[in-house]
Amino acid sequence: MSTTEVSPVRGAAASGTGPAPARRTPRTFEQANRRLKWTMLAPALVFVGLMIIFPLVYTINLSLTDAFGAVNAGKAHIGLRNFTDALGDTRRFWPAAQRTVIFTAGAVILETVLGLALAMLMRKPFRGMRWVRTVLIIPLLTTPVAIGILWLLILDPTNGIANHLLAGIGLPRQEFLGSVSQSLPTLMLIDVWQWTPMMTLLLLAGLTTLPEEPEEAARVDGANGWQRFRHVVLPMLGPTLATALVLRAVDALKTFDILYATKGAGGGSDFEVETLNVYAYGLTFDYQEYGLAAAVLVLFTLFIIGVVVLLRRRGGRKTA
Repeated sequence: MSTTEVSPVRGAAASGTGPAPARRTPRTFEQANRRLKWTMLAPALVFVGLMIIFPLVYTINLSLTDAFGAVNAGKAHIGLRNFTDALGDTRRFWPAAQRTVIFTAGAVILETVLGLALAMLMRKPFRGMRWVRTVLIIPLLTTPVAIGILWLLILDPTNGIANHLLAGIGLPRQEFLGSVSQSLPTLMLIDVWQWTPMMTLLLLAGLTTLPEEPEEAARVDGANGWQRFRHVVLPMLGPTLATALVLRAVDALKTFDILYATKGAGGGSDFEVETLNVYAYGLTFDYQEYGLAAAVLVLFTLFIIGVVVLLRRRGGRKTA
């Protein structure tokens, strides 16, 4: 008579008296970490939704209506009529757009050139460098409205110190902000005075991270200072330069406070410094044309996005 042996494990499983098989944990470490990440991000996402997405959606919706007069007044959807009216306005919209481009391009180009030159000069440590950096950031610590008032006093055609200095060296007096033709270039120079330090600090931070070996090799090969800068330093600085250009260009496109503080509503008596920001502000608070103002802001936002994409593509091609 033969007996069949049963393994203890199988026998225990068959009888149901042994230990239960190990169960998989419902939440692994990766799942918990992923949930924690989204939990930590939730407040920021809610803030973005409330402070950015909601106003943007509301502005787009408002641009499709004939909102006018009181804020609580009834409004009807009129489709894209506000956009066609804005794009067909050759008296205010397109000149404002042109001034926005001129102001931004002129200011950013000058700030980039001067900022890069100052960054190259401050690249190597020297005595008094801390004091120079402290003085350099003073314009960044002052509010644009205060800067506008300060330069109004300095550039006053009658009593301003600028014309006294010009007269002292034999140059004719200038109208500066009191002139229709000189107002926009003057404000560009004021913007350059305020924001060149930011470009300097950004580019100086990029320069300090560059390796020294390629430039030393170029020096050994007989390259002069300009050749080392043109063919070695500038290509390596490309990503930092592209980022600084994008940041400063977007900020310059949105300039409003210094223009309004110096020239008032409408950008002057002849709209000489009226940019798209100033134009949209006037439509909203002076004429209460909320629908048209919203359409102008939507077009302005699309224009800014286009500038950012263009700058990033050009920057990517140069650094590739």
